[in-house]
Amino acid sequence: MSETNPYMMVGERLCMDFINTVSWRESTEKRRDWFTSYSKLVDWSIHAEVLTSSQAENLLVEAGKNHSQAEETLKQAIELREVLYRMFKSISKKNSPNEQDLARFNDYVSHFFQSLQVIPDEDQFTLKFKQTEKKLDTMLPPILQSAVDLLISKNELERVKQCEGDPCGWLFFDTSRNKSRRWCSMADCGNRAKVRRFYQKEK
Repeated sequence: MSETNPYMMVGERLCMDFINTVSWRESTEKRRDWFTSYSKLVDWSIHAEVLTSSQAENLLVEAGKNHSQAEETLKQAIELREVLYRMFKSISKKNSPNEQDLARFNDYVSHFFQSLQVIPDEDQFTLKFKQTEKKLDTMLPPILQSAVDLLISKNELERVKQCEGDPCGWLFFDTSRNKSRRWCSMADCGNRAKVRRFYQKEK
């Protein structure tokens, strides 16, 4: 993971990038959560193209009127992120997700999927979440949809991997043809591993 670019998107899936909003996830000393406030959650959502700038501005105005609801939304986003992290980490290790995590995930599905709507789109219909500028959690349903799509996809879960860089901990969807990707980014963890191997060889 990168420290110079805090919004580095390397997960290849929206839900993976959402999970990766914690730097040095598996380090007790260097670990840093990007979501330190509701405004940070909104800012990341713009970068991830979940929200437009105008939607974000309206949400921040609304959050200014209701601080407690904004704090609750932030807490909810972090809980969802951690549930997704534990589930997909287990999957990356070829294990089944914890039953409690799956149950909590399904609670989110039951709650947010109530806002799904069938909407005309040119010559076909599509399913889309109803996004409003008054609902402070309007950025969460698309992220949840990304996770659902990946979980129910055929033959794609084996492409969910965890970066081998210690203690990075970031997850990603391996889009390489031969499923050989090992790092969140070759420019970061991949390069550090390369330097480490060179140093050990020289030593």
